[in-house]
Amino acid sequence: MSAAPLTYTTVDPSGFEALAAAHPEVVIPIEQTPAWVDFERALGRTPLGIWAYRDAGGSLVATASYVHVARRSRESVVVVNGPVWFAERTPAAERLLMETVRRQFRDHPSVDPLYVRMQVATPQPPATGPIEHGWYEREIVVDLTPSEADLLKSFRPNARNSIRRAQRNGVEVRHIPREEWRIVFAEQLFPIMQETAERDGFRSFDSAYYETLLTVLGDHLRLLVAYRDGVALSWLMTTEYRGYSVYYFAGSTHEARSTFAPYLLLWEAFRVLKAAGNTACGLTGIVSENYPGLANVTTFKRNFSKNVVVVPTTYDIPLNPARYAVVAALLAARRTAPATARATAQAVGRRAPGLVRHAAGVVRRSGRRVVGVTAPAAPAAATATTEQT
Repeated sequence: MSAAPLTYTTVDPSGFEALAAAHPEVVIPIEQTPAWVDFERALGRTPLGIWAYRDAGGSLVATASYVHVARRSRESVVVVNGPVWFAERTPAAERLLMETVRRQFRDHPSVDPLYVRMQVATPQPPATGPIEHGWYEREIVVDLTPSEADLLKSFRPNARNSIRRAQRNGVEVRHIPREEWRIVFAEQLFPIMQETAERDGFRSFDSAYYETLLTVLGDHLRLLVAYRDGVALSWLMTTEYRGYSVYYFAGSTHEARSTFAPYLLLWEAFRVLKAAGNTACGLTGIVSENYPGLANVTTFKRNFSKNVVVVPTTYDIPLNPARYAVVAALLAARRTAPATARATAQAVGRRAPGLVRHAAGVVRRSGRRVVGVTAPAAPAAATATTEQT
């Protein structure tokens, strides 16, 4: 006998806050809040609202905030870092939610997505794929409840030594006043982000994205910058919601690394977040099977805690399975084509060195660089795929 279907209704900001207040034990990612809906809208995207799902008895099961994404060859609906579970997240409950979501968007009056993307803890039908991954799968979480002395003592010796070295090197951390955020970011910090992205091999957002974030989500953000002799070396941006904070975006210059500025900067962030009543700070993604590119930030983050939290992997819920399979196959072929061409060129080159230069030239002219995560600022980074950005 199958379970009764879930009911679903939209929730306005005041209604959402009432639901959150009734469940103080639930950690709600800021991406699943009304504040983030306002941010998506300010970027020119199309939020589809926050929806609450209830069982046959009227008890709250989960909430999910959706964004409509229209791209060439496919249209989708994305839940960024969600859904949020208020009931026990059993495989059966998760399957029921996915079936409900599939029915909901098949019948939606204004959008016709190929699939809905969300995090799934237990892979099972109707979840599949995904066409491309959408969120990190592991993160470091730092407990901020101990005293400052005990918190510092919990770090690895390398982190504590690096904090002291930064202080001896004359690094100074400043809390940027909110009224100065946009101009300081545009003039001093975005160039550091560009340097970081080029050095670490990822693609950052443009400056307007971060400036919009600072403007719309200002009530939930802090911006700290490490200076030496008046020159910005490293910066970080944190989010806060209901006592849970996240080390969200960051960037650093080459000089910042040689002066150990990021260590002192993050330590100061922990201090101010703790003083503000936050009980934990997520350091966002670290290396995992689907995100090998995060290895370069993993070593830094592990200096501050051994607490690794597994985050449910992102999957797709196809609304038209046959068409989804065709689109997924075409996109997979497009992504692997450059690598296949390079392998072919190398094989030919071993037999005919003169041909390999021609083949490599074809690859450079026809291939495209595929980036798995488009916006992880180093060393923090809220990882988001191109699907979400």
